[in-house]
Amino acid sequence: MAEAIQRQAEARNVGHLIRRVLIPTETEIRSAGGRRREIKRKLFPGYVFCEMDLTEELRQIIQQISGVTHFLGAGQGPAPLRDEEVTRILKTVGEEAAVPKAAWEAGQAVRITEGPFSEMSGKIVEVNPERETVKVQVTIFGRETPVEVGFTAIERL
Repeated sequence: MAEAIQRQAEARNVGHLIRRVLIPTETEIRSAGGRRREIKRKLFPGYVFCEMDLTEELRQIIQQISGVTHFLGAGQGPAPLRDEEVTRILKTVGEEAAVPKAAWEAGQAVRITEGPFSEMSGKIVEVNPERETVKVQVTIFGRETPVEVGFTAIERL
C-alpha cells in the first residue's frame, strides 16, 4: 500500500508533497509445525499513516488506490495526528519493533509437541522471549510441575 501511494504520487508529479508513508509493524515469533518463524504484524491493521501536504489532487490520487476506502476524520477533511501521537507511534516502531515479540502469553492453554513431555497439555506460566522458551504447568503423576520448552515445541489447544 505504501509503495502504491508513493508510485502514484510520483507518476502524477506530486510525489514531492509526500514526505513519509508509514505502516507500523512489529516482528512476532511464531511456531508452526515445530519451526520458528518471524512474522510482521501490523500494529494498526487497515491504517496507513502519511506525512504530506494534502492537496485536492493528492487526495483524489490516494482515494483511487485499490484498498483505500477513505481518510479518517470527522467532517470534510482528514484529521491530522497530534505530535505526541506521532512520537509515540514512531517510538514503538523504532525501539520495540527491533526486538521480536513472542506470540505466547501466560495463561494460554498449549500442548507440548516435542521432547520427553510431548503430547502433554498445560498452561503457560512464564514466557522468556530472550531465550525463546516458555514454562508450561503440566500434571505429572498427579502433581502440577513446570517444564521449560522452546517456542517451537508447543502449539495452541
